[in-house]
Order: sequence, then C-alpha cells, then structure tokens
Amino acid sequence: MKSEAAVIVGVGPGLGWALVRRLAREGFATVACARDPKKLEPLARAEGIPVRLETCDVTKAADVARVFAAVEREHGAPGLVVFNAGAYERGGILDLTPESFERCWRVGCLGGFHVGQAAARPMAAKGSGTILFTGATASLRGSAGFANLAVPKFGLRALAQSMARELHPKGVHVAHVIVDGQIESEARRALAAERGPDSLLSPDAIAEAYWQLHRQPRSAWTHELDLRPWVEKF
Repeated sequence: MKSEAAVIVGVGPGLGWALVRRLAREGFATVACARDPKKLEPLARAEGIPVRLETCDVTKAADVARVFAAVEREHGAPGLVVFNAGAYERGGILDLTPESFERCWRVGCLGGFHVGQAAARPMAAKGSGTILFTGATASLRGSAGFANLAVPKFGLRALAQSMARELHPKGVHVAHVIVDGQIESEARRALAAERGPDSLLSPDAIAEAYWQLHRQPRSAWTHELDLRPWVEKF
C-alpha cells in the first residue's frame, strides 16, 4: 500500500522541520519543500527522518505543479498540505521599494494561492484532505514598519477563508493558524532566557496543534486557530 503523503511548503529549521518530524512519527511519506533544501540535509541525517527534499519556488506555478504532480503520481492525493512560506523585509512606508513589496506579496500570498490550488484539486476529487496556512499577528493588523508582512498575510487569510467556504462541502478541511508571538530558535535563545520558560512558541508545540487540526472530525472543524505563549499580550 502507498503511504499517505504530506507536503510541507516553506521548510526551515524551525516550524517547518518540526512539522516534518511530527508527521514522520505518524508514518507519512513527507515531502519538505524549500528554496534551498540542501540546508535541510544535515537535519534529516542527524535525526534519521525519512523525508523527500524538494526545491520549490512558490512564486512559480510551474514549480509548485511539478512537486504536486510527483506526489500524486507516487502517493495519490496528499492527505495534508501545509503552506508555511513567507518573506519579509522591514521598512517604513516612505522607504519601501515596489520591488520589495511585490516580492514579499508573491512569496507570502501568491505562493499560498499556487500551493492551495495545487493541493485542492486532487483533494476535492478524492473528497478528503487538509490544507493548513500559517498566519501571524500581521494577519489581523498592520503595524508600523510591517506593511511588507501584513499585506501578504491579510491576503493569505482571505484566501484561506474563501477556500474553506468552497472546499469544506467537498470534504476538504481548510484552516488558517495565527501564530501570535515569536517562535523558539537558536537566534532567540537569549530572549527566551530573559523572558523565562515557555515564553516563546515551541515549534514542536505548534506542530502538535497542526496535527490535531488535521485529525479533527468533520462534524467539528476549526477554520481559524490562534496560538500564543501564555505570557504574550493580546
């Protein structure tokens, strides 16, 4: 029998890899997509995780279509797809360039459309599957200096809402996760020590929430979920 496939798009050493690790425990044939997947090879070797690494530029529809065609050919319709890609270049509205603004939108919003559509087609035909989009605090409000993040995140949230209303009746669960806070990483180790235990979002804890979304019975699907550390103000 073919293993059920999961596709994680936008994989780095943080949340993306935590999702790969969590799904490997469930026996999924997991595909990790990144601009430079070679950076993930040491992680896969060190943890002994069987994962297929794919180069994918989410701004290019053909690149996304190639990945999903290979997955469907080898495993059928994927059971779970996560869009976790994003780009951000901070700057005030007086200083941002059109090129920077467009690049962030293409990765964070247009990329979500490419991945969401590529996932939805085989899932809708099968009548099952889960598509999850990673959002942020910027999905709900645009802060000063964050236009390059808020605009694509607002758009991604709207995409998730439209897809959910269209695809839920077809048996496809679409959910949007607002990650409200900073995620633990090596670069933020000092901040975590300063703020105290569990003051930053654990990538593994977020991955567990994503897994629980995928496992929800369709009689009680969540569309939007917000996650934040217990000390985070909101």
